Amino acid sequence: QVQLVESGGGLVQTGGSLRLSCAASGRTFSSYAMAWFRQAPGKEREAVAGINWSGGSTSYADSVKGRFTISRDNAKNTVYLRMNSLKPEDTAVYYCAAKLYGGSWYSDTNVAYDYWGQGTQVTVSS
Repeated sequence: QVQLVESGGGLVQTGGSLRLSCAASGRTFSSYAMAWFRQAPGKEREAVAGINWSGGSTSYADSVKGRFTISRDNAKNTVYLRMNSLKPEDTAVYYCAAKLYGGSWYSDTNVAYDYWGQGTQVTVSS
């Protein structure tokens, strides 16, 4: 069992920055991959970024490449999402997810992930 708790969301103006955190507990954090997803009102949940167990491999959605950075600190059992140059279309509830099982360390489909946090709201005003 893995418990995930996100924090760091809030209201920011266009062009601003936020850093989301996701604290994990319950299993050896360094043994599984993590990802961030987001879901805007009326839209499906979409993958934003993923990171493998060591932090040595990352993947990003095209819409956030060059603006968002995913990282992890295995000593603190925490994964981060640094978001720069935020746009109104980044407004969504952001979720972290843990992938313990399956083949590849990364998937952009939410069914591939085994545990989810409760989400944190990010609102970007224009």
